[in-house]
Amino acid sequence: MKYYRHLIGLLSALILLGIWIIMSLCVSGGIIPSPLSVLRSFASSSFTPNFLVSMGRVVTSLITAILIAVPLGLFLGQNPKWDKWIAPMIFLTYPIPKIVFLPIFFILLGIGNVSKVALISLVVFYQILVTTRDGSRSVKKPFIDALVTLGGNTFDIYRHVVIPACLPAILTSLRISIGTSVAILFFVESFATQNGLGNLILDAWGMADYPKMFVGVIGMSALGIMLYEIVEIVERRLCRWAQL
Repeated sequence: MKYYRHLIGLLSALILLGIWIIMSLCVSGGIIPSPLSVLRSFASSSFTPNFLVSMGRVVTSLITAILIAVPLGLFLGQNPKWDKWIAPMIFLTYPIPKIVFLPIFFILLGIGNVSKVALISLVVFYQILVTTRDGSRSVKKPFIDALVTLGGNTFDIYRHVVIPACLPAILTSLRISIGTSVAILFFVESFATQNGLGNLILDAWGMADYPKMFVGVIGMSALGIMLYEIVEIVERRLCRWAQL
């Protein structure tokens, strides 16, 4: 099964590469450069430093959101009295497009990494929080009652029942949040910054350096795929029971 999955992934990559080559031949003006010209551009595009900066921003944002959203979501799901007061505030603010707060974040936190990380964290915070809360609410009460009967306390309930039951949902929300965080990353790196893959893409676009622009696009895609695969590996190790 493992080798079959890798074979499908390789075949998909080859199909996408073939589509890219065909489009580069069909579109005039070099707007879609060939894979070979993009490969040559990697060496002269300062790709690695920009990739590491962008990766640091995304990873820091995801960790920040997880550390706040997961405990809060687990707590609200198990405490209806608190959830009754906090849930309306969550669902009233959830639909607001958080990217509109970027100028406010720049004013309050400056134009450095802190404001960028804060905005990405805010966006993915809601996605993780809502999913975790719903997962925590769906934990069957008989499982909790059984542990209490055996002498389990509140910590034991969260450790042995609530967290394991919610873990697949939390990891699913994290996979969704990875795509969102990379998209928001491009937006925040488009303003008041001199590094990162988003800045690399816009800078190359402004100079009509399309191979370099595609280097940035591929870098962002690779960042998302890498983080997604890490979550997949974590899920296969921590949620083996869910795959039976």
